[in-house]
Amino acid sequence: MVTDVTDLYQAYGEDRLPPGQRETDRFPVLSKGGTPSWDRDSWKFEVWGAVDEELTLTFDEFRDLPSETQVQDFHCVTGWSKFDCEFTGVTFPTLAETAGVTDDAVHVMFHALDGYTTDLTLEECMRDEVMFVYEYDGEPLPADHGGPLRVVTPHKYAYKGAKWVSGVEFLTEHELGYWEKRGYSDTANPWNEERYS
Repeated sequence: MVTDVTDLYQAYGEDRLPPGQRETDRFPVLSKGGTPSWDRDSWKFEVWGAVDEELTLTFDEFRDLPSETQVQDFHCVTGWSKFDCEFTGVTFPTLAETAGVTDDAVHVMFHALDGYTTDLTLEECMRDEVMFVYEYDGEPLPADHGGPLRVVTPHKYAYKGAKWVSGVEFLTEHELGYWEKRGYSDTANPWNEERYS
């Protein structure tokens, strides 16, 4: 079953295309640096911080978690949006339930293989549309788009979704990620054009 969540914009504005964005059929590749290499046998995904049970999962163990497929829109802070992207993976609430988030957790830091980090409040993450995805349009997620695993955040600009994600840290205090420390918006709402702080 495929779930269409492209109507989530209705909670933020009247138009599916956020202001200042242009729709594209392409899926441009933007990263802070080069594409990191990974090995399926040694790759691991870690969950730590304010959780009942810290996790270390192999790629196959991560793929064994309950998954779903969603059709989402994707909004890049540089001004383009791609509609109707089909992503398959694990929802953030599913992962949070697996680890057991403690009551004092308030913030989330995503960590990536290339050293990239990005943050969101726990409340903003606890939506089924926030996903750890490993397939795009029914195929394994390409490396240049963040494969083997990336986060998607259709209610935020895409820099809030780490490519090559390798772990999640549940925080008891607010911390800023890579681009947020460099002047990008910490809230990143496309319908309010929250591009920079």
